[in-house]
Amino acid sequence: MLAVPPRAELRIRPLETARLSLTPIESTDAHDLWYAVDGSRAQLLPWLPWVPFNVDPDASYRYAEASANDWDNARACRFTIRERGTRKFAGVVGLESFAHLHMSVELGYWLRTDMTGHGFMTEAAKEIVAWAFRELKAHRVRVAAATDNHASLAVIGRLGFKFEGVAREAELVNSRWLDHAVFAKLAQEA
Repeated sequence: MLAVPPRAELRIRPLETARLSLTPIESTDAHDLWYAVDGSRAQLLPWLPWVPFNVDPDASYRYAEASANDWDNARACRFTIRERGTRKFAGVVGLESFAHLHMSVELGYWLRTDMTGHGFMTEAAKEIVAWAFRELKAHRVRVAAATDNHASLAVIGRLGFKFEGVAREAELVNSRWLDHAVFAKLAQEA
């Protein structure tokens, strides 16, 4: 079984990297979530199936509430990414699709457009993957990206995941089927 800590612990003592602070998503993050998604809609839309459904600030509030509920019920752990000094909201990184019996999770992430190109996502995802193995006691972390999403594939490459294959037409996004390159990292490879 995965060992999911209470959200409150990480609100008090967030995960920190050299430049970033990572805290569990809460309803108080809804405003920042909405403006980040809305301001980055054109860049997120080709890759993420939920973007068309994030139509107003209430949708971001519901997502934040669902994220807290998913954490509390040990289904997923999603974090906000913020710059340490300014507290500027950069995006979301998380662990999804908890398979407790197999001690397996899936890495997911997105970054607001004006924060890309600075290594923030690699830094945040590296910390979350290490946390998954260290704290959740995960055995396997899986990640997938569309075969033509070069930015996401570059992050995965920098994280040292092993390529496992291509899942053909794995996801319907914005009326087109995306093939996914699938990768994984095992605890002994961390």
